[in-house]
Amino acid sequence: MCKLSIIVPIYNAGDNLKKCLESIITQDLEETEILAINDGSTDNSGEIVKKYEKENPKKITYYEKENTGVADTRNFGISKAKGKYILFIDSDDFISEGLIKELKTYIEQDIDIIKFKLKRVNETGEILEKVDGAIFDKCDGQTAFNMLCFSDVLLDSPCIYVFKRELFKENKFKVNTEHEDFGLIPLIILKAKSIISINTYGYCYLQTNGSITRNEDYSKTLKKVNDTLLHYDNMLEFINKENLKETTIKNLKTYYTNAIILKLKELKKEDLDIYIQKIRKRNMVDNIQVNNMKQFVKKLILRINIKLYLKLK
Repeated sequence: MCKLSIIVPIYNAGDNLKKCLESIITQDLEETEILAINDGSTDNSGEIVKKYEKENPKKITYYEKENTGVADTRNFGISKAKGKYILFIDSDDFISEGLIKELKTYIEQDIDIIKFKLKRVNETGEILEKVDGAIFDKCDGQTAFNMLCFSDVLLDSPCIYVFKRELFKENKFKVNTEHEDFGLIPLIILKAKSIISINTYGYCYLQTNGSITRNEDYSKTLKKVNDTLLHYDNMLEFINKENLKETTIKNLKTYYTNAIILKLKELKKEDLDIYIQKIRKRNMVDNIQVNNMKQFVKKLILRINIKLYLKLK
């Protein structure tokens, strides 16, 4: 039986793809499959993967599809996966030596989600930053979320978790949206019956000059802000369907609200008023929790003048 499916969405990954695949195939891959999915690359990514598949036919299965984005590609991988668990690895990143073997010790315990840590690295593999986060023993998803939402800046990154595949049976990455991770991963965590967070920096997130200084079309920035509101509305629907504790509901709304308000900083002046009105229409400022004077002042400024709040941040 296949216990773990490693899903690698690929789009124009170039030479970084070799390091990604090497970091996987040199691991303990007993009862593990690698699904390498080419999302309509226009460079030589397809040829690179085919070579690795030919050399490792029992480890790698290669798929080609037209370009539909990472959300749809991950969903495609989930639909093809045979493993009880799923691990996502982006094709320009890589994983640390021995990670799969360590994760399997927790897979054997039948835990729904295993969370580990991420380190940012440069193109030579030098560690630029170790990203910290909460470490905790096995608990339920709501307890985990209520810890992570205040302590982990990468809570919504799918690449720092191993998930039971069944968690995605009724929950998929929302296709044709930006920030699809933000829209789904917190909700997946909340559906978990058990989750553990381990002190292992297993995911290597590659930082290149291009990724740090990347400029993008402003229309994409507008779409990102708009899609975060779409994910917020979806989150409210999720709350209505799930049996969540009142504390969890408050923290979930606060988590989404804080992220969305900060996204407004990326908008031009002529668009800012439009999105402030969308936030006010949803009464999102009411979600900000007040447990101390600093939070009281934050909420007061947001209620009076969101633009002023953004200038102060």
